[in-house]
Amino acid sequence: MTSLPPPSNLVHADASNFAANVTKEEAYQQVLDQAEGLFYEQRNWVCNLSNCAALLWHAFKSLPAPSNQVNWAGFYTLNHPSTTELILGPFQGKVACQTIAFGRGVCGAAAATKTTQLVPDVDAFPGHIACDGDSKSEIVVPIVVDDRVVAIIDVDCAELNGFDEVDKVWLEKLADLVGRSCDWP
Repeated sequence: MTSLPPPSNLVHADASNFAANVTKEEAYQQVLDQAEGLFYEQRNWVCNLSNCAALLWHAFKSLPAPSNQVNWAGFYTLNHPSTTELILGPFQGKVACQTIAFGRGVCGAAAATKTTQLVPDVDAFPGHIACDGDSKSEIVVPIVVDDRVVAIIDVDCAELNGFDEVDKVWLEKLADLVGRSCDWP
């Protein structure tokens, strides 16, 4: 796999500064642009997911409600050697569940079906795992490489209906970028 093109400018801690009054689309575009720069010549999945979690956290916190009510943003990765269990990866927020079986809860459903789960009310989701009782809505996007789930993006919000189709579209773009930018075990 070839490296991404060099970033147009140096990426550093300021990458997680988001201007006031940006739209959700503009914030997501900045996340993608900054992630691409951070991933340049860096294929380590721990490093890349860590920076991505920070970018997402700061992007959500810069937006108006409900986005600024995100209370968890991060990743679960495939728990090797298992092919049907996720393990906690880099994240921002409160401590979280350590392992999740495919098919269990929102994260497990996304992993088992390889499809994004957009959940406006987690209490209405059969088998929801309440890692944080403050979470009211959730979006989970699988990261699929060569038809294999290698990780998932998980974002929780402390408000009902915290996510919409805009989030789905942009987080799926991010999942694609992350999937092709890391060397996965």
